[in-house]
This record gives sequence, C-alpha cells and structure tokens, in this order.
Amino acid sequence: MRVSPERKSFKADFVAGMPGAISSVPDGMASGVLAGVSPVHGLYASFAGPLFGGMQTSTKLMVITTTSAAALAAGSAVADIPEEDRSGALILLTLMAGVVMVAAALLRLGRYTRFVSHSVMTGFLTGIAVNIVLGQVPDLAGADASGSVAVAKFFDVVSNPSSIDWRSLVTGVTALLLSVVLARTRLALFGSLIALVVPSAIVIGFGWGTVDRVSDVGTIPTGLPLPGLPDLGLLSPSLVSGALAVAVIVLVQGARVAEAAPNLDGSRSQADVDFSAQGIGNIGSAFFGGMPVGGSVGQTALNETAGARSRWGAVWSGIWMLIILVLFSGLVGKVPMPTLAAVLVFAAVGSIRPSRIRTILQSGPSSQIALATTFVATLFLPVTAAAGIGVALSLLLQLNQEAIDLSVVELVPGSDGALREQPAPRALADGQIVVLDVYGSLFYAGARTLQARLPDPGGAVNPEVILRLRGRTTLGATFFSAVRDYAKRLDAAGGRLYLSGVGEGASRYWDDERLAGQGIALEIYPSTDTIGESTRHAFAAAENRLVRVTERHDG
Repeated sequence: MRVSPERKSFKADFVAGMPGAISSVPDGMASGVLAGVSPVHGLYASFAGPLFGGMQTSTKLMVITTTSAAALAAGSAVADIPEEDRSGALILLTLMAGVVMVAAALLRLGRYTRFVSHSVMTGFLTGIAVNIVLGQVPDLAGADASGSVAVAKFFDVVSNPSSIDWRSLVTGVTALLLSVVLARTRLALFGSLIALVVPSAIVIGFGWGTVDRVSDVGTIPTGLPLPGLPDLGLLSPSLVSGALAVAVIVLVQGARVAEAAPNLDGSRSQADVDFSAQGIGNIGSAFFGGMPVGGSVGQTALNETAGARSRWGAVWSGIWMLIILVLFSGLVGKVPMPTLAAVLVFAAVGSIRPSRIRTILQSGPSSQIALATTFVATLFLPVTAAAGIGVALSLLLQLNQEAIDLSVVELVPGSDGALREQPAPRALADGQIVVLDVYGSLFYAGARTLQARLPDPGGAVNPEVILRLRGRTTLGATFFSAVRDYAKRLDAAGGRLYLSGVGEGASRYWDDERLAGQGIALEIYPSTDTIGESTRHAFAAAENRLVRVTERHDG
C-alpha cells in the first residue's frame, strides 16, 4: 500500500484539502457542542482524524473526522460525569474506542459489519438526525430547556416561547437560511463557513451580548495543539461500554462510506484496513485532545466533489485544518452558539434519506419493524443503548430470516434420468427411500427449522432418508444435534439416515468412533468432484440395505 503522495495527483489533492478543512471548522465545533463539551475537542479531532487515519485507509477518498452519530454516542456516555471531568473522560473514551477499532482490525472482524441490517442502520441514523434537529432548537433559540432527551427539550422550548431570546433566534435562523441558499450556488463548498462568519459579524456589530458564544462554553487555546496522555484515572465501566458503542457505530458507518465512495483506480476497499485506519485516527485524536472520529459521509462526499484523487486529499485536509487552528484559533471563541446549532440542523436534515426510508417501508414487516424500533429507541433512549438495541435487533432479524428462508425439497429421478424437485413429504412410508436437499442456512435457527421440516418417521417401517449436503463447508453444533436426533428416530423405526456430499470438516466430525460412542446409526458419503456421485452411492446403499432387511424378514 503506497502512502507517499503521487506526483500525478499531488496538485488535485493539495487543492481539494482546503474546502474540506474550511468546512471542518464549523462541523468540528458543532460536533463538540453535540457531545456536550467544548468545541475545541471537535476542532482538534478535525485535524488529527484526517491526518493520522487518512494515511492508512484502503478507501482512498474516505475522510476520517467527526461525525454526528459518534458525537452523540460519546456525549451520551459522558453525560453523567461531572462537568469538570467531562472533557478528560471524552478524550479517554476516544482512546479506548480507537484501541477497540484496531483490535477489531487485527481480529479481522470487518466481515461482520454486513450483519447490521440496512433497515436498522437507516432507522438509527434517521433517529440521530431527528435527535440533532430537536436537540439543537434550544441553542438555536437561545432558550434554557429541561428534559432528559432531545424530544423533551424541544417541547419545553415550544411550550414556553417566553424563554426564547429573539436575538439568538435571529442569529440562528440567519445562519440556517444562508446554509440553505448557499447550498444551491457555486459557493456550496464554503456555505457552512459563510453561514458561520456572517451571523458572527452581525452579533459583534450590533453588540448583542445576550447571544451565547463559544467562549462561554469553554476556553479556546491559541497556538499549536500539543500532544498529551489521557487521564486514565477517569476510567469507569460506563466509559468502557460507551467506547464499545462508539466503536461499533463508527465501524458500521465507515463500512457504509466505503460502499458509497469506491476507489477511482478500481481497487477494492478492505474493511479491516479501514477499521485500523479509523482506530489510528481515534488514537491520534485522543493524544491531541480530540473527540471520536470515523468515516464521514458528508466530508467524504465533499472530498470527492473538490477533486481529490487519492488518500492525500484527506491528509491535506487535516494539514490545512491544523494551519487554520494555529492562525485563527483566537477568533473561534467569538462564534455565536446559535450558528453552530444551525450548522448541525442543516447537516442533520440533509442526512435524512426519504427515498431510502420509503423503500424499506415497502419491503415487508421485518424491515418495517427494524426501522421503527431502532428509530424510536434512538429518540427516547441514550444513543449507546439504542446502538446496542440496533445490533441485537440485526442479529435477531438475521436468525429469523435464516429460519424463514430454509426449505427442504425431495429429489425424485424422472424417466429421463434427471432429478426433479418436489415438496418434501410430511411423513415417511414403509420401505421408502427419500432423497432430500436443503436450501438456506443450517446455523442456529436454520438447523432447528430443518429439524422441524424433516419428514416424520413415526409409524413407518424401514424408512431410508438421504440428506444431501453438497456445498456446506462448515456445519455448527446445533445442526449436528438435530441430525443426531433424527438419525436416532429413523433407527428406532428400522430405517437409516445417509448424509451425502459431506465436506471434509463434517466427515472428520462424524468419524466411526464418535458414531459408535453415541450409538448413532448414520452413514456418511463424502463429496467428490462429480456432482451427484456421493448421492447415487448413498441411494445404492439404501437399496441394498432394504433388500437385506426384506430378506431377513421373509426368512
């Protein structure tokens, strides 16, 4: 993997990094506000994430920086920590989340992101967007609001209009209108910065002292950020669980970014490499006092639009951001809080995908339940809890789908010698040889569903069943348990179970010693290079056995 900049793309990446850095100023500050800490943590993360993580990504245009979902999850994890320790706890959480991501990469867990369903992720991100919009209304209106969740704070402001400061409201609405209008013009790349600067000038020019500013939230240091170690004394179980939740959210979001931003040279993204890159980005962010970072959909799209050609587009974004911090950090404290709220609201509304939601709602009950459940959980529960519910729901849906999708068919030879499929019989007949094939997963719920759908041998005499398993490379313990029970039922009826097309792993599992030790009457026919050969051998063995049984009975 080449890390050094390429001559042919140097200029494009160098120029593309500047719009990304400029837009990161309001976005980074807004993320800090969203997490309930000083905006400076978002600013530091906005240079450290792209700089450290950008060197490692396999998705070359991915920008690793602050994201709304990670900010909300981190803020939820540190919300109950005393205010004087909250910043330190957030930095420690960022470090732990980074370590978890690197560990996930080393364990090659990238392939498991596909088990988080599209419906669950859409419900979660839509809930995040609505949470941001509702939660930023108090800052947008300059009102003090009470409530444990964003919905409650929103209704508290709406039901008490007297608490609204009109100057703050004008400032916030002006920033929001500028964002909307500029997004449709050639100035779209710099729209968020203009929406921040113009209202700030209005507040300063008119001397509106009632409008809260960034300096009221926390001190903004000047000069070059210096590295430091997080305070390990703030470690707690809730912080560990919060770091795990942030890591899961960041990694799943990063996988979605990789899907949306394919490499220009046609090379494939590697989930584990991107896991590691995001982990390194978080570790770097923590050492420079930043907050959690991850693959950003918006910043990655901006990087692509600005003409970046390689991973150095993101790296230059981090370098430009660092230069901006050194030169202009003194001005950051003058930014009005309502403008940051407006930036968040605009970005949140833009992240909602109505067409995607409509598609999911038209996809059946399972998808509808997943979307609605995750959306509601995100609105009314802490984000870390909602993320856990989303992951658990995805796994349940996967298991449920495996069980629903499994089907058992009978293979019947026709007069022309070809095999034809027909529904498997519900019960077996005397002396009948049945060849069965299975479609669907045989893990967990799928194996139990198979057990329920196999033909009933009760009441039959000498039934023979051949279960075709070609193409099954691994079979779990639940499947073996189901097969063992069915083999015993057939044996009790004087019949026999044959497994054909069995892979090497299953053949080793069902060795003669194991079968004898468990008292199981079962015959194994390993797969061969010729499709159907092992099944024909099993069928011939079943016929010979029936002849022998019949002869003994007649004798």
